[in-house]
Amino acid sequence: MTEPLSIPGNVPGKALLLLGCPEAPAQQAIALYLAHQLRSHGADLLITGNPSVLNLLRVSDPEKHYIGQMMVLEKCIEEIVEKRRTTDLCVVCAHNDAAIAYAATMHHLLPDSRMVVIIFGKDPEPLAASIDFPCEKIVEKAVHNPMQLKAKVNEVFGWAASRT
Repeated sequence: MTEPLSIPGNVPGKALLLLGCPEAPAQQAIALYLAHQLRSHGADLLITGNPSVLNLLRVSDPEKHYIGQMMVLEKCIEEIVEKRRTTDLCVVCAHNDAAIAYAATMHHLLPDSRMVVIIFGKDPEPLAASIDFPCEKIVEKAVHNPMQLKAKVNEVFGWAASRT
């Protein structure tokens, strides 16, 4: 049995996974991996993004073994603004400026949440340098191959010994 994820505190918490535009194939793989890991560690997970990225996940996991609850990003933001939704952990996958802007929005709307921004793509360093708010950053050059990105995710979340 795996230990529950503490986000923060010693009980499983609510987690939000915000996905950017699905241009980089590595995002799909890392999103499914994160969904699996977070849910198996006890997090109550909501995945949000644009309709295209959510549809890719629905097709990739038709029986919802990994993905669980999903919501279009604009509706999620609306619920957060109206205080109908909160989260303990917000993970943002970002490979362009728009996703960094969404991460900044989430940081502003969820100031008490743990914020992890996963920055990837062909040239992730300038994107990472553009982040001017406090968060944990995972930065890796990854477009097609998610393996190094997965290793860094494992380190940040304490899953380094995980064999999945």
